[in-house]
Amino acid sequence: MKNNNISAIGYALAAALFYALNVPCSKLLLGHISPTVMAALLYLGAGLGVGIMYLFHYKNENREERLTKEDMPYTVGMIVLDIIAPILLMIGVKYSTSSNASLLGNFEIAATTVIALLLFREKVSKRLWTAIDLITLSSIVLTFEGSGSFDFSVGSLFVLGAASCWGLENNCTRRISEKSTYQIVTVKGLFSGTGSLITAMILGEKLPKLSYIPAALALGFVAYGLSIFTYIRAQKTLGAAKTSAYYAAAPFIGAFLSFVLLRERLSAAYAAALFIMIAGTVFVVKDTLSHRHSHEHSHTFTHTHDGTTHTHTIVHSHQHEHCLTDEKHGHRHSTAELERYLAGHHRERKA
Repeated sequence: MKNNNISAIGYALAAALFYALNVPCSKLLLGHISPTVMAALLYLGAGLGVGIMYLFHYKNENREERLTKEDMPYTVGMIVLDIIAPILLMIGVKYSTSSNASLLGNFEIAATTVIALLLFREKVSKRLWTAIDLITLSSIVLTFEGSGSFDFSVGSLFVLGAASCWGLENNCTRRISEKSTYQIVTVKGLFSGTGSLITAMILGEKLPKLSYIPAALALGFVAYGLSIFTYIRAQKTLGAAKTSAYYAAAPFIGAFLSFVLLRERLSAAYAAALFIMIAGTVFVVKDTLSHRHSHEHSHTFTHTHDGTTHTHTIVHSHQHEHCLTDEKHGHRHSTAELERYLAGHHRERKA
């Protein structure tokens, strides 16, 4: 369990790192590729790249791991939501400011958690809620550009709709995360990419020059394909809510990469938001590596009292919390403690 959790945390952070490459690298390509076509190429790059990986893995895969008819509702939901969400986001950006859209886009973390709790009965502890609150706050600080950057409007509703779609999509993916990760990412990338490309054609966007397509596909393989792949692997152990909390590190990594690659300035807000994010991460890590449960114990104890031998069976239960890195629970009851308990028990009865 300990090693599984640590590996899952690694997968979640890797997902954030891979996706963080999307922002600075996409900026270099968006001057030559229209937004919806760019989204389509990124998805198609993910599907094609992981699909090639799947060709080498397919023979070693158990049939039980592959998607079945029972998985179709979640699979179709995952694909449809991945097509709808970017469309809602584009409409939202059109009718509101980009900073406003970025600010409201952070609602995805909360949406993922609330949907996991209400629709899929995923357990969300108080500690995890605290972590999510801090992470959401840090994201707001990171994207807030002054009092004029937040203007609730019709466009804001579309942005919230996009974030909610991605929150539901995260949970749909979680329902099938036990199946072949290769197959899920391949299907998701190819079908969502095709849907986005059709949407781009409907919107009248044109394909870019052929020389830019390989770069966009390669970026899609890393920033979308490998990111989704590791994200799903993390979900298998952590669940939708915790994975989204770790994944929230992506904008911070992206901002740092923009500083390194594009020489964009890191603001004081970045340092403040990073501090809050670290505090939230501490809570989510502690919640991942520890758990609370009850133990019930039955102790049989024989002793002589007033010349008569007595046998007592004591049944008691208690709750405790321990870290998964501990080899033992660290709680035990000595014979002396039991003798004191029984002596007190007899005094009470005699009285």
